[in-house]
Amino acid sequence: MSQYTAVATATGRDGRAVSSDGKLDVKLALQKELGGTGDGTNPEQLFAAGYAACFATSMQLVAQKKKIDVSGMSVTAEVGLVPNGQGGFQLEVALRTKLPENLPRNVGRELIEATHQVCPYSSATRGNIPVELLTE
Repeated sequence: MSQYTAVATATGRDGRAVSSDGKLDVKLALQKELGGTGDGTNPEQLFAAGYAACFATSMQLVAQKKKIDVSGMSVTAEVGLVPNGQGGFQLEVALRTKLPENLPRNVGRELIEATHQVCPYSSATRGNIPVELLTE
């Protein structure tokens, strides 16, 4: 049984997306790059924000268990919309993690890899879309 279920309703790329509790209520618009106005957010931005937040929180939990201080870390998710070769599109993701400068590079890489194994977004995307793990 789920500990939490998010519920949202959308009317399409040129419409609105609203969560069941009303805390999320955003205007959606097709990106200029796809022929739209770009006057609202889009599903790829929402996915990027969710993945970045989830990965960062997962990393904090993994780091805490390993007794690694990651104060000041951040994660930037880049979600690309690319042709799938069949007339449609698919997603691709690059996760850019900025770690504390005093953290040894090999420790940071191991932390990122461990986080990628436990983050719910990473679990959902694994085997479905390419996800590149980068450090800044």
